[in-house]
Amino acid sequence: MKIALIQQANEADPEVNLERSMEAIRNAATTGTQLVILQELHTGLYFCQTENPDYFDLAEPIPGPTTEQLGALAQELELVIVSSLFERRAAGIYHNTAVVLDSDGSIAGCYRKMHIPDDPGFYEKFYFTPGDLGFRPIDTSLGRLGVLVCWDQWFPEAARLMALAGAQILIYPTAIGWNPDDDPQEQARQRDAWITIQRAHAIANGVPVIACNRTGFEVDPSGVTSGIQFWGSSFVCGTQGEMLVQAEVDQEAVLLVQIDPAQTEKVRRIWPYLRDRRIDAYHDLMYRYLD
Repeated sequence: MKIALIQQANEADPEVNLERSMEAIRNAATTGTQLVILQELHTGLYFCQTENPDYFDLAEPIPGPTTEQLGALAQELELVIVSSLFERRAAGIYHNTAVVLDSDGSIAGCYRKMHIPDDPGFYEKFYFTPGDLGFRPIDTSLGRLGVLVCWDQWFPEAARLMALAGAQILIYPTAIGWNPDDDPQEQARQRDAWITIQRAHAIANGVPVIACNRTGFEVDPSGVTSGIQFWGSSFVCGTQGEMLVQAEVDQEAVLLVQIDPAQTEKVRRIWPYLRDRRIDAYHDLMYRYLD
């Protein structure tokens, strides 16, 4: 399976961002790409740096204008696209939603982000209702995709549940970066942790992992923080955590890689984590904390 990750630096105009994404998808299609991953909230700036009710106007329904354009493109190029949108579900109910467009142009399925952060520069709880679709993979013409979103990538429970439901690949559209005020050592630790935790998901579940992040600097409109320097570094790792391809920190990229889904079967025969799980002893995982 040939995969393309589109790592972009965004601007304020959603139409410009989407057109640039679609141009990159067309370019990737000329190489025989079958699956394209776009970064989190790829049509605009990362608006969650501040709490502003006017930004709810950026949300759109699903199906809606963006899924119509991407669906038509998926059908034309006969490939699968993983998109990430600000979904307007109803008045007062908005989600951070990944949408998978199948190669026939149809919506194969959606995943609504389950873990919602609320930190300086990442005020997502103001905008997003937690997902209610569960950790369910999406069936496509290429197989069963385990699509999660950004902050979900730090939680091994989410990756495990997707794998237990038959996900053949774990996919994380992402928007994460540095506080420019942090020193270089702290910045390096954060980026390394981000890479390491996702490689661990691949190893623990015997599936490839795809992380597609944005790049570039985006100012905090409120002026409260120093903005976010998105660290790019989009990557794909194999079933044993091996790095197959990785983008630069500070450059846009169309990242291409070939993966072999059959490798999961081979690896799980010699590293049978799912076989040896002690499901009879994990009841305490249902608690927030063991006092």
